Amino acid sequence: MNTDSTNKKSVSKTPPPSSFVKLAMKNMVRKGNQSLIHFGFTAFGFVAFILFVAWLGRPNLPH
Repeated sequence: MNTDSTNKKSVSKTPPPSSFVKLAMKNMVRKGNQSLIHFGFTAFGFVAFILFVAWLGRPNLPH
């Protein structure tokens, strides 16, 4: 008796869900210029924040 062929289950192979990185890249390509503008604002804001924190924490050296 050959039971291998009768016991095989038909498993439908569905692709795994897309990763967040792939979805983010797809969304960035779709939105185009808007994504670049938002990235620029974010980069500028981050640099401004770092400079502000550095300015607040500057040492007070006597003259």
